[in-house]
Amino acid sequence: MSTHTLSVLVENKPGVLARIASLFSRRGFNIDSLAVGPTEHAEISRMTIVVNVAESPLEQVTKQLNKLVEVIKIVELDPDASVNRELVLAKIAATGETRGQVLDVVQAFRAKVIDVAPDAVTVQLVGNTSKIADFLTMLEPYGVRELVQSGQVAIGRGSRSISERSLRPVTVPVPPVSA
Repeated sequence: MSTHTLSVLVENKPGVLARIASLFSRRGFNIDSLAVGPTEHAEISRMTIVVNVAESPLEQVTKQLNKLVEVIKIVELDPDASVNRELVLAKIAATGETRGQVLDVVQAFRAKVIDVAPDAVTVQLVGNTSKIADFLTMLEPYGVRELVQSGQVAIGRGSRSISERSLRPVTVPVPPVSA
């Protein structure tokens, strides 16, 4: 088993996320990370799916994804040829005695303080999975009161974009004009 990052362009329509997630679920795959958002084209969304599976079953799921009408393109991103990032917001216990130490960790990881309370500090960090894991490990002794983490987003390195690689046209139905 190994981790695979899929970048999937889909039509921006209701229910597409549910159909794709259920396809993985029916195959017994756990999605480690899933992020969906708009692209440079209003009618297209981009899904970044991180899944831990063997090569052979992933190929079958990819073929089945390609059969879905709303799926425009699927690309598996090579970790060495892509940039991956996540966002984490963490509320850390920070008393008068420990606040300086917490801020030292925040500074060492180039994180940002986004809210301060008398007994807590809320911080934001953007980075790859291992940087975020290391950051949280360092903050654990102080007490992580609350944590929210986005799914991983990824994009290929270089000047080429996923939409330049044989993107099939998306047809948007036009309602009939009444006279």
